[in-house]
Formats: sequence, C-alpha cells, structure tokens
Amino acid sequence: MTRSEFDDIRAFLADKGTSAGDLLRIARTLIDDLEDARLREATLRSHYLRLLTAARASVAAGMVGDPEPLTFVRHELAERGQLPQDDEAVHRILADARTAAALLAAMEQPEPSRSRGLRLRRCVWSGRPLPRQ
Repeated sequence: MTRSEFDDIRAFLADKGTSAGDLLRIARTLIDDLEDARLREATLRSHYLRLLTAARASVAAGMVGDPEPLTFVRHELAERGQLPQDDEAVHRILADARTAAALLAAMEQPEPSRSRGLRLRRCVWSGRPLPRQ
C-alpha cells in the first residue's frame, strides 16, 4: 500500500460522515492486504533461504575440491528460469551486478552533515509550507 493510500484512509477515517459499514469495509480490505503482504514475505523468505543454502553449498563444494562447485546455484537458478541464455544476457547481468554493488556501497557511506545555515520554508516533496519560526 502506498503512502497516499494510507493518507486517503486516514482522511476517510477522520471524516465525521463515515459510517460504520464503511469502516467495516475498510477494515476487511486492510486485513486482506495484510494477509497478502504476509504471504509475499513468506514466499520471499523461502526463495532467499533456498538461494542462500545453494550459495553456501557451492562455496563448501569448492572448498573440498568438487569439480563443479556451482551445481547447487545453477540448479536453483534453473528452477526459477534465471540462468543467462546468451552473451547479451550475461553482459547485462554483469552490468546490473556492478551497478547494484556501486549503489550498495553508496548507501553504506555515512550521510554528510547538513549545514545549519539556509533553511527551506517549504517541504520539497509535498509542497506544504512549514510553520514559520
């Protein structure tokens, strides 16, 4: 659910004209959304665990000298239809991996301290004015 959808629900709930039936309908919708989110999270956790297990098994196989240590990872990727099919896909995947690594490295950098000088009088993202001090 997006932030604007939450804002819409808050406004609807704050409206004095909202009936009990409307509130019940919203509650049911929210419960359905929560159940869907829980199911998506469980599915993602399962996929993550399978991939993590395959990666660990591949590293362990390499450590004991297995001639095909990536068998576990290849199997997991093949089950999901994620094996690269041609040279173009290989180059795209490598470029995506480099970009992801660069983004993660940038996210791990500490944020620069902000100047205490000039203050904006408006919220940039919403257009609502800030209270004057």
